[in-house]
Amino acid sequence: MVSRRLTRPLAGLALPVLLSACIFGSGGGGEKRPAPAPSKPRQSGPITLNGPTPRETQQCFTDLSRAGVRYSPLPDRDFGGGCIVQGAVQLLDIGVPVGGIKSMRCPLARAFTGWVQFAVAPAARQILGSDLVRVDTFGTYVCRAIVGGSQPGSKLSEHGRANAVDVSGFVLKDGRRITILKDWTNPDPAIRSFLETIHGSACRRFATVLSPNYNYVHRDHFHLDMGRGPFCA
Repeated sequence: MVSRRLTRPLAGLALPVLLSACIFGSGGGGEKRPAPAPSKPRQSGPITLNGPTPRETQQCFTDLSRAGVRYSPLPDRDFGGGCIVQGAVQLLDIGVPVGGIKSMRCPLARAFTGWVQFAVAPAARQILGSDLVRVDTFGTYVCRAIVGGSQPGSKLSEHGRANAVDVSGFVLKDGRRITILKDWTNPDPAIRSFLETIHGSACRRFATVLSPNYNYVHRDHFHLDMGRGPFCA
C-alpha cells in the first residue's frame, strides 16, 4: 500500500516535465546547442617569479643592513593587471614604528628610511622640540591606476609596483600628532616650518613628491615614489 501511494504522484509529475522539455527544445528534433566557449582562466592569486636577484637589489639589501634597518626580503610576484612587484622588502624596524606599510621596493625602502632617520626625526627635535615616535602612512602597495591626474585610470600607479608610499602624519614624544590634512596650513609657524622642511628634504631623496600643493587628492598626505622624475609639488 505504501509503495502505490508514493508512485502515483511521481507519475503525475512526469507529463509536465516532458512537456517543458519539448517547449524549450531540450528533447527531440535531433538539434544540439553549441557548447559555450571556454572562459579565459582568471589568475586566482599572485604568481611567484623565480629568477636571479639583480646586483642593484643585492646592493640595496646591503645598504639597508649597514643602516641598521631590520627587514625581510620578499619574493618577486606578479599580481596580475600589470602589477608586478620585484626586489621588494618588508620593513620590520627602522628606528621608529611606521604604520600601514606593506611591501616596498628596496630603493624606495632605502630612501624612506633615510628620510625618516636623517630628515624627519632631526626636524622634529630641532623645530618642534620633541622626538619622533611614530610615522603614519596610508600604505604602500595597492594594484590600481593613477588617481587625480589629468587622465585618471589611464596609467598604472607606482603603488601597483610597491614603489610608492603615502605618508599621512607623525606622532611626537610629547603627545602631539602632526598630520598633513590639518597642519599643512597650521597657523603655528613652527609646525608649518617642520612640514615644509621635511617636504623639501623628500624632494631631494625621492623621484616624485606630491603634497597638498599638487591637488585636492593629496590634501591629506605626501605621496613619495621612486618612479619617473624628478618632480616635486
